Amino acid sequence: MKTHISHSVPRHVFLTVFALLLVMPVRAGSTQEPYQQNFIITAYYSPLENQCCYVTGGYAAERILNGNGVKAADGTAVYPGMLAAPPSYPFGTKVLLPGIGTLSVHDRGGAIQEFSGGMHRLDIWVGFGEEGLARALDFGVQAMKGTVYPPGFSQPQTSIALEEFPAPVEQLKKYMLEGTNLLSVRPKIKDRGLSVIMLQDVLKRIGYFRHGVTGTYGKVTQQSLENFERDYHLSQPSDVLTKSTAAYLLSAERRHGVKNPIGGYIQQGSNGESVQEAQRILRFLGYYRGRTNGVYDQDLADAILRFQQDEYLVGTEKDPGAGRIGPLTMQKIRGAWDRELVAERARKLVVLHDVEQYIRERNLTVQRFLSEGDYGSQVLRLQEFLSERGFFPEKDINGSYGPLTKQSVIAFQVARGIVQSQSDHGAGVVGPSTLSLLQKEEKLGLYRLVRAEGWRAL
Repeated sequence: MKTHISHSVPRHVFLTVFALLLVMPVRAGSTQEPYQQNFIITAYYSPLENQCCYVTGGYAAERILNGNGVKAADGTAVYPGMLAAPPSYPFGTKVLLPGIGTLSVHDRGGAIQEFSGGMHRLDIWVGFGEEGLARALDFGVQAMKGTVYPPGFSQPQTSIALEEFPAPVEQLKKYMLEGTNLLSVRPKIKDRGLSVIMLQDVLKRIGYFRHGVTGTYGKVTQQSLENFERDYHLSQPSDVLTKSTAAYLLSAERRHGVKNPIGGYIQQGSNGESVQEAQRILRFLGYYRGRTNGVYDQDLADAILRFQQDEYLVGTEKDPGAGRIGPLTMQKIRGAWDRELVAERARKLVVLHDVEQYIRERNLTVQRFLSEGDYGSQVLRLQEFLSERGFFPEKDINGSYGPLTKQSVIAFQVARGIVQSQSDHGAGVVGPSTLSLLQKEEKLGLYRLVRAEGWRAL
């Protein structure tokens, strides 16, 4: 609808109003030109499940802190160049920040407001997962003057290079809970983060990764993982660390460096103790059914032959080395023995991990850092946990972290050796060490139940 000036308005009044409009700053509308504005700028990211660590202590709490992390307030999927700004900034407003780039407003936030001193708060989206978290932490809080391009004015293109933002992933270690291992994370190809460092470290320790640890999941890391999976007969992808492969890696790392199960080569006249070792190992592998008497006889020779044939080392009993354990057969026996023991422990680790996931999905344990003043379901679970162990009165469970809860946490921490007294740093606060122990006790209790009675017990 167009607005018309009435002819009945006195000319001097019209001229006065027109002059005022010329000098007054315009803060909204399609005719507004770009203007300079002082900003306080922070960064946020989109957390992913199975990260190595979270600033809040858990995935669910991290999503709340970062506004879900999937779509912005206007429904736009998160992307490099997205900005959260105060409500006075219409969606689509472009902001040029020196040294950062040109960003577009799509998001809001409870703390993203205009301050009384004239400063406006902005929040820049800086990526997914551990790399995004590392960028956000490194970005910190910055103050700068930027240029605002309101909607309706000629808009510059959104432009930002996230890869140029520092992302020192090593700094995430201080947020890692005790007991976090490869089963807790799921790094994949092209990822960069502490989870990848953890994977490369394990592969390096067991002899599969012979390069410098970079924290980047590239072709070299993928090939190293593929080689490990081949040696342990795993039909798993190598472009992502699966639960099964993670369990095998942890189990193999535990066994790395264990001495050879057979003390020497085996043939007619070999040392009796070495022959006994060969008999035990071949029985364990399912090839020998005779007595463990230290005597090299036809039964043992036949067992060795069957193993050699299964490994394609010989064809018949007349082939060179058939029925005897030499260097190549010894290497194959060692590999088969390792695989069986690694697989056995890996199965236990998977059950332990599944118990942990069962607990997390059903909110059966505390999943975030807590301190005095907090309230809600997580505090309620903390109080229940402490009550079950005699540290908190059941009648006072109320979901509010007050002085009584704080003293109960201190009593638990002292009893478990986390602190010595209430004056120690971290006393009365559920931080990384305390949260790790809470979760560990919950997990081990259910794990023993599942191992004894099966999943039906839950």
